[in-house]
Amino acid sequence: MNESATKKVAAIVTEYRYNSHADVILGRLLGDFGYQPRVEVVSIYTDQVPENDMSREAAARLNIPICPTIGDTVRAAHAGGPVDGIIIIGEHGSYPTNGKGQTEYPRRRFLEETIAALDELGLAVPIFSDKHLAYDYDDARWMYEHMKARGIPFMGGSSIPHTEHVPAFDPRELSELSEILVISSGGLESYGFHAMEVLQSLAEHRNGGESGVRAIYLIDGSGGEAWAAMDRGEWPEDLLLEALGAIPGLPAVHPRDLEPEPALFVVEYMDGTKGYIIQFKRLVEQWSFAFRHGTDRQVTAALCDSDLDRPFAHFERLTRMIESFIETREQPFPMERTLLTTGMICFAMDALFYGRKLETPALQIVYG
Repeated sequence: MNESATKKVAAIVTEYRYNSHADVILGRLLGDFGYQPRVEVVSIYTDQVPENDMSREAAARLNIPICPTIGDTVRAAHAGGPVDGIIIIGEHGSYPTNGKGQTEYPRRRFLEETIAALDELGLAVPIFSDKHLAYDYDDARWMYEHMKARGIPFMGGSSIPHTEHVPAFDPRELSELSEILVISSGGLESYGFHAMEVLQSLAEHRNGGESGVRAIYLIDGSGGEAWAAMDRGEWPEDLLLEALGAIPGLPAVHPRDLEPEPALFVVEYMDGTKGYIIQFKRLVEQWSFAFRHGTDRQVTAALCDSDLDRPFAHFERLTRMIESFIETREQPFPMERTLLTTGMICFAMDALFYGRKLETPALQIVYG
């Protein structure tokens, strides 16, 4: 493994085009956006090449080979030695959508071919994989277990949990939380995962550590179903209003007057903690949250301060975290978080497909 100050990295992406995750993460590692990278990208694999592809120009400009296979990208024989880390960005591109509304990104295939190359080299270098592990929980479990068995340091998930909380609050408040509500927007799976990550990044701090999830359900809100559930007391209106109050610039009216059909995710934890996600179609563009905590059931609310416009500074923070992870081989949070949030979004989409709450014994994942 390379012992020099600058670590060598292989990048494996679905596609690299304007405003894709490859653009705002890998692009920074190639020096875009005024970013000064601390690692050196030495090889790139692109699974697809759209008409507005940016990879060929960037690779030619920087004299980085685009390899024909993932194995060649990991081996990086041209670079004078094996790579020190691998960045997988299996997000964006033209891939099928299944009957549950999930995009079938080839993340398991990417990792499987990566691990095969590492096994050939006798290496266990750090791997970052963007967003959730897979659209299928069995695939996600396979990925987790194979990395765990090899001692591969892993970092995955969303950029949103790493944003600044505005206003800041005492993290000790999270130790005794009982309910969390997260505000989200966008596609049920693609943006719902960001909300799951925000939810879990807060929930995992409660006393005793994480013991997993008992049940999950998701309703798409059609016919005002989510608001009807609120009226029945099935999720907390006060947390909704507190969380919305943390987002600047929203109209001073009740959100049901503006959004008739938000989606509702409900997560029931093993220890009785409840998590809720209200996902709007157009009311908001950022994430926020509110949680109830302590014996006096106080409420704390904050905005996840993500940029709305390019160059998306929250991706700069994520990119720095990825570099530090590769340099130190130290996971910034347990890989079990990414496994659990992957399972949460997968089972939520299953619950919507089957039209009922699902018990989730497979998500009794313990970490602390």
